[in-house]
Parts: sequence; C-alpha cells; structure tokens
Amino acid sequence: MSSAGAPLIGALLLCYVGGVVSAFASTVGVLGAIIPLAVPLLLLGQVETSSVVAALAISSSIVDVSPFSTNGALVLASAHGIDREALYRQLLVYSALVVLFAPLIVWGVLVLPGL
Repeated sequence: MSSAGAPLIGALLLCYVGGVVSAFASTVGVLGAIIPLAVPLLLLGQVETSSVVAALAISSSIVDVSPFSTNGALVLASAHGIDREALYRQLLVYSALVVLFAPLIVWGVLVLPGL
C-alpha cells in the first residue's frame, strides 16, 4: 500500500485485498482490519473518505457466498434436493468472477467520480 504512488491505486489495491480475503474469512473481521489500513491513504485528502470506505465495504461483502466463507458454507450445507457438487462449482465460479471484477467496478463507480 505504501509503495503505491497514487492514492487512487492504493484504494483499488485495498478493495482487491478486501475482496480476496473476505472470500475466505468473515466480512466484519476483514472490514475491521482493512479500514484502519486505509486511514493513511484517507489522511492525504486526495480521495473522498466515504467513497473509499463504501467501496471497501462493498468489495468485501459481495463475495459472501463464496463456498469458503461462512455464508457460502451455510448455503452449501443447507442445500437439499440439488447436486451439491454442482452448486459448489457455481458458487466458486461466481466468487472468482466477483473477486476479479467487483473491486474494479466499485472503485470506478464510487472512488473515481469523487476526484
């Protein structure tokens, strides 16, 4: 984060870190760790604080149906009458796509217009 020259790139990197880590961990725990990491970036005053925090929250919570996170595991465990293997693959593909594209989209929609 500190090696990122521009605060915009730093915000994007934090969104990606939040999304990837949240796919395997609790969203609340990830937000509790990632928002304090954003404080030095926010203190520079070059990005809108509320926009960055919202982008971090969305990037971290949108992957909650990952089969490795609590919510996704509960969905998978409570699935009755369907092929769990197929559901697992669908959740995994969805999570991978969301981790790849959601942070970029959220950053572009929330953080970039605040310049």
